[in-house]
Amino acid sequence: MTSFTRRDLLRSGLAVSATTLAAGSVGRAHALLASYPSAASAEALAAVAPREHLLFDFGWKFFQGHATDPLRDLGFGKGQGDFAKSGELWFATAKFDDSKWRDLNLPHDWAVELPFVHDEEQNSHGYKPLGRRYPETSVGWYRRAFDIPKEDSGRRITIEFDGAFRSALVFLNGYFIGRNDNGYAPFHFDVTDFLNYGAKNYLMVRMDASFGDGWFYEGAGIYRHVWLTKTDAVHLGLWESTVRTAMKGNTATLNLATVVQNQGPPHESCSVRWQILDGRGKVVSSAGPRAQYVPSDGAASFAAYTDLTNPALWSPETPNLYTAVVTVESDGKVRDAERITFGIRDLKWDPDKGFFLNGKSVKIKGTCNHHDHAGVGAALPDQLQRYRVGVLKDMGGNAVRTSHNMPTPEWVEACDRLGMMMMCETRLMSANPEGMAQLEAMVKRYRNSPSIILWSMGNEEWTMMFQPQGPRVIDDMIARTHELDPTRMCTAAINTAFQTPFPEQLDVMGFNYNLKEHDTYHAKHPKQPSVGSETASTVSTRGIYSTDKLRNWVSAYDLNHTDWSQLAEEWWKFYAAREWLSGGFAWTGFDYRGEPTPYGWPSINSQFGIVDMCGFPKDNFYYYKAWWGPDPVLHLFPHWDWAGREGEPISVWVHSNLDSVELFLNGKSQGSKNVEPLTHLEWKVKYEPGVLEARGTKNGKVVLVEKRETTGDPVAIRVTADRTELNADGEDVSVLKVEVLDNEGRAIPTAHNMISFKVSGEGVLIGVGNGDPNCQESDKDSKRSLFNGLAQVIVQSTRTPGTITVEAYTEPYPRPKLPATQVTITTKKVELRAAVE
Repeated sequence: MTSFTRRDLLRSGLAVSATTLAAGSVGRAHALLASYPSAASAEALAAVAPREHLLFDFGWKFFQGHATDPLRDLGFGKGQGDFAKSGELWFATAKFDDSKWRDLNLPHDWAVELPFVHDEEQNSHGYKPLGRRYPETSVGWYRRAFDIPKEDSGRRITIEFDGAFRSALVFLNGYFIGRNDNGYAPFHFDVTDFLNYGAKNYLMVRMDASFGDGWFYEGAGIYRHVWLTKTDAVHLGLWESTVRTAMKGNTATLNLATVVQNQGPPHESCSVRWQILDGRGKVVSSAGPRAQYVPSDGAASFAAYTDLTNPALWSPETPNLYTAVVTVESDGKVRDAERITFGIRDLKWDPDKGFFLNGKSVKIKGTCNHHDHAGVGAALPDQLQRYRVGVLKDMGGNAVRTSHNMPTPEWVEACDRLGMMMMCETRLMSANPEGMAQLEAMVKRYRNSPSIILWSMGNEEWTMMFQPQGPRVIDDMIARTHELDPTRMCTAAINTAFQTPFPEQLDVMGFNYNLKEHDTYHAKHPKQPSVGSETASTVSTRGIYSTDKLRNWVSAYDLNHTDWSQLAEEWWKFYAAREWLSGGFAWTGFDYRGEPTPYGWPSINSQFGIVDMCGFPKDNFYYYKAWWGPDPVLHLFPHWDWAGREGEPISVWVHSNLDSVELFLNGKSQGSKNVEPLTHLEWKVKYEPGVLEARGTKNGKVVLVEKRETTGDPVAIRVTADRTELNADGEDVSVLKVEVLDNEGRAIPTAHNMISFKVSGEGVLIGVGNGDPNCQESDKDSKRSLFNGLAQVIVQSTRTPGTITVEAYTEPYPRPKLPATQVTITTKKVELRAAVE
């Protein structure tokens, strides 16, 4: 595909079309993951023999170090000679005794394990004791002993980190290997020269979270996967294999490219061939071989193309994926190979008509999301990424923004496989070497992903945007992005400086809030496409229907927002009425730790989410579901448990996309109302116990009925697992919902019982939550209070097939004591993804 420049896009006045393709795994894995259950990730399955790509997550040791006292930090930094001589860092050798260190598996976030501290300097980071003022909890050491067979001598061996927070020092067998100083971009080290072949090896990683990258909860530690990769001296370059397409009629031309590196002494005559597989694993096309010399200690680029007739296109409704198997050969021998999963689709950003996917107008119905979840902090198991995408899909969402950093590969993969478009954002808006390195890593790592429709250069840089450096920086970042990926446009999230040259540099204008600026800006820049990069910031507390500032609660009716933002109905009506606006990303899909808005302590997380920290929907969820999704919706709220308020008027709302709704209380009509598009319905009803009922009609017929009933005292506990069969791989998880019931089996929406949990068999409890923005109970405890009737437990399988039993019970005090209940989850034997043992 012909490349384009930023100025070409901004000044041409023409809509620019781009077709892109995506990174992932084999057809068999696609079939498994596309149907939603957990399976080995695309990252794990990308390697093809003779390459090995081994998961390096199991069997680690952990020790809490100290940022300022060397005596409490393994003596590291006691003198000034730690790096004076190579090979003398004894804590990374067999001489060191780690027998008293804690055993754990990765991913791991030690910040979520720490207590909360009432320190307003820590407000935006969730009141966790991290930073230079908390040296005793800001450093952690990870240690792993492992074997390398002597047969691996002569291969290139690399340790790869998908992300770790924040400053990493890596040591191996007494040698200092390298460092990394950001919390989100992946990093890797070739350790070939430092390994003991046919013997034990000792890897140490010192993580220091004394500094942060953002103004939100970021976690601490090795919170993403680690890999050990073994290749031939002649191998494919990291993230260098690309598949780009050009659609013409019903034919897709696949432009294929890769880079072969030769780290051996002789020149090599190499050829590269490509095989294209469809979603069922059937070979549908091929290209190559293409042969040329690759110099010693050098690299060579290879390219080819092939055509596909009537390809299955990728979209949120049909997330079809293909696989390219790229193979390098020399003298008839396969030297290296990898799988690249991609999807075929066509993008078009039109300044007048908005966004088009595969030739069809698509309004972006998106959410911004940070990367943490209840119970686990930033260390999300892969299946939890899929769970979160599923929650947003169920709401009718079709896009996410990775606020405000390069995402984990499993989040991108979940979006690829489940059909969720993505605005992919880098953390550091800068043209300095670190900023450009982070940007390049993000673009190269994910440029094959079909879910990504737009690159974001960053968020709300209100100082730089007004300065002369701003346009120069953003100019260089966009130019480099287009060099690496000429198929997508670039944006940035702009909340000020609308009259400066800065936003004019963007391929796509990104509006953050400021609805009064949109029309004026568009009139002055009619050739620039636009998107709402950040919108809404509505605040609400799940299950609360009267704002209470003493308790830090906000009403769940769509009534509250900050002074810079809008209600759900306000922003979506505005965007829906303007064809030229491509849609937007609501702040936020999920509640998140840190930035406790609109209140401070004792609130420890935001209340911006459309769903809470656990993914339990707030009532606005159903507003979006009604007007974003394809299905009929009838949602009635609030609950109908208002003891002591008999005779008082209660505000009753309905979110629905039907024609009309009639409301009943104990069989008596409270009136029927017609549904106006993009709005809600509201009644005032005097409270009396019983049954509140809404009947929704379509074309004159009642098609949906929803009830809210006055409940009784709690008599039982109910635990519901989202998945009752897991893979026995040590990684898979089940997310369990916990409720209490009355004697008629109805969930009690106001319950706040403390529930204890016991997990036995082939599973472990890895986290608990309840969605309460003010709850300071431990995320790692074996008990959790319900918040407005709900709590969540996350259970992870071991690597042994069998069963997991989750028992939920209450202690005798405080009363009432409820009967214990159990849920059984089966863990099945599966082919484990290759891992370092």
